[in-house]
Amino acid sequence: MRTRSPICSATFTLTILILLVLGAVNTRTASATDSDIDQRINSLIEQMTLEEKLGQLTQQWGGESQDINPGAQKRQLDDLLGVARVGAVGSFLGAYGAEYTNKLQRAAVEESRLKIPLIIGNDVIHGYRTVFPVPLAESATWDPELVELSARVAATEARAGGTHWTFAPMIDVSRDARWGRIVETAGEDPYFSSVMAAARVRGFQGKSLKDKDAVAACAKHFVAYGAGEGGRDYNTVDISDQTLRDIHMPPFAAAVDAGVASIMSAFNEINGTPATANRYTIDKILRGELGFNGFIVSDWTSITEMINHGLARDAADAAQQAIRAGVDMDMCSFSYRDHLDDMVKNGSLSKEIVDRAVRRVLRAKFDLGLFDNPYADPALETKVTLADEHRTAARRVAAKSMVLLKNENGLLPLADGVKTIALVGPMVDNNHDPLGTWSLNGKDEDVVTVLAGMKKRAQAAGMKVLHAKGCDFAKEDAEALKQAVQIAKQADVVLAFVGEYEMSTGEAHSKADLDLPAPQLALIKAVMAANKKTAVVLMTGRPLTIPFLVENAPAILAAWHPGVECGNAVADVLFGDENPAARLPVTWPRHVGQIPIYYNHKKTGRPPNDTRYTSKYIDQPWTPQFPFGYGLSYTTFEYSDLEVEPTSATVADTLTVTVKVTNTGSRDGDEVIQLYVRDLIGSVTRPVKELKAFERVSIGAGATKTVTFEVPCNQLGFHNAESKYVVEPGAFKVFVGPNAAEGLEADFEIGSAE
Repeated sequence: MRTRSPICSATFTLTILILLVLGAVNTRTASATDSDIDQRINSLIEQMTLEEKLGQLTQQWGGESQDINPGAQKRQLDDLLGVARVGAVGSFLGAYGAEYTNKLQRAAVEESRLKIPLIIGNDVIHGYRTVFPVPLAESATWDPELVELSARVAATEARAGGTHWTFAPMIDVSRDARWGRIVETAGEDPYFSSVMAAARVRGFQGKSLKDKDAVAACAKHFVAYGAGEGGRDYNTVDISDQTLRDIHMPPFAAAVDAGVASIMSAFNEINGTPATANRYTIDKILRGELGFNGFIVSDWTSITEMINHGLARDAADAAQQAIRAGVDMDMCSFSYRDHLDDMVKNGSLSKEIVDRAVRRVLRAKFDLGLFDNPYADPALETKVTLADEHRTAARRVAAKSMVLLKNENGLLPLADGVKTIALVGPMVDNNHDPLGTWSLNGKDEDVVTVLAGMKKRAQAAGMKVLHAKGCDFAKEDAEALKQAVQIAKQADVVLAFVGEYEMSTGEAHSKADLDLPAPQLALIKAVMAANKKTAVVLMTGRPLTIPFLVENAPAILAAWHPGVECGNAVADVLFGDENPAARLPVTWPRHVGQIPIYYNHKKTGRPPNDTRYTSKYIDQPWTPQFPFGYGLSYTTFEYSDLEVEPTSATVADTLTVTVKVTNTGSRDGDEVIQLYVRDLIGSVTRPVKELKAFERVSIGAGATKTVTFEVPCNQLGFHNAESKYVVEPGAFKVFVGPNAAEGLEADFEIGSAE
């Protein structure tokens, strides 16, 4: 069986270690075509005025005006066309649709002096018009091929609609569910996030950026944006260099290795220096050690925000610091366009620094084929948008992303003997919130609601469906609650669809309270009192603290925000057409006070146990509600016969780890087999476990499969006190099981290189 372990360098340097995550070192092979492009770029740069160069380094909002006044709409479009005609902008964002983007492009390509095309960038995060599950949910599939498929569909629709560049994937590692943008991540683990980062880059960029179904990816946010203090968006990040390199840097290395075209600098500061001017992370690590040769864009006005940080005196100072650090394009602060010209003219900024940035931006436009084919095809846009095969893919990914958290006495799937189902909760007849955050081009009318999907499937099974809202997301409704209780009494099974509305998660939506809102919890308690056979379906973009549900609800399914095929995918799982196998990509806490909580923590000098003076709480268990990698199935699995060869290895060796997994139930199903390693003694303290490989495997009822992982020993290193990557000799343990808290274990050693 093919493992998804990265291959690391035998020289143990950071540069090669991370560059080789998931594949070979990414280099641009010199060719005649490259040489020709370089000559064309040099020729353009020689012809460009300084103002035109700074225009190429400027991105501007280019979306259609929301003002219903035709005059205002025309004035706005005229302004956008005007800056394009004079070469004062190199990129627009927020522009959607083939016909509209073609208008903008025409001004640049046909009416400007140098005919340089625009690059149109947009937030295509988890689908374009065909909206897939939110990224955290997609990651819960633990299936990189499905994640890649989602990005492929999004790229196909986006490029047809005139978008060349997506501000995705977001590959920040996050250990804090309070942070609203955890919904956009792949969770808390650096290796897992690296696998998903590479999959998304491959999906967006396809075989060639010139293809009509490819967009340039933008890995964000560089770097450590997910580590903001207090879980607050945009907040300070203060971490060790070891944590920076071992936890937050690997997904970016994987994206670089996968050929990502661009990277976005983050809003946050890192150890005292804002990311947008951080030469250590951008120039030394990203450009120097990782070898990234694409272009870097700032986040929205993150350049001028350095004034608020206290790093820059004014916009001119901020602009100079950002471009010197290696940020090539300014997103919407206009600080490059407004201030860098004077600096170049007075000699305080060299022309070569500006030319270097322009060269990178132009190279991306050539790589995308925009100089040869700048326009979108409206006919193709109509053909591919919401195509049947795209909706089919969205339904498949959504169904495979749903995590079964509890299933007491086999309440799910809905049995043949069930005649009447009661659906309650604010998510049942809801065609907006299932889209989730950052579904900017998604339409409510495209969404299959829970009610529609469940009714269709229930009708096929000869079941009756009753429905009552019960409450709003955060507002009680006595009459609605009464109706919900009434139908609960009439039903064989109650399904409560509760959770977060779309704007509860995402950017600028950090929360200090992760409990289910009181009206929804009251609804669940009321219907459970009326009917004990009540299953809870959580529709959310982040982990929630749900101790009451875990203790009292017989079944819980995390369905996340599943996208346009919401109702059909939910029905697939609840009726058993899809046997759930998704796993949590992030630890779920019992209480918000446990945060940050993550599986790969350190042991401390007094690890928690039942004695008094150990590292724990006096009012809550220290353990999570659900561990990383957790998830149930409608069948059961048993692990046996774990073997590791060789048990005494060298750094140059590759471990072969085998385990037998038996489906001990009566249904076919998938199991996600997870391999973790612990380095028992290190020159710096090591985590209790680290994920090193995983595989989602289909196993028939009663069947046994032998699963094999190949794990290079040079993957088992870390950054020492001198920030050098090392694999130290000594004793190790390997764990293989269904999540980070369970499984079989075995021992092996790595000997000295001498």
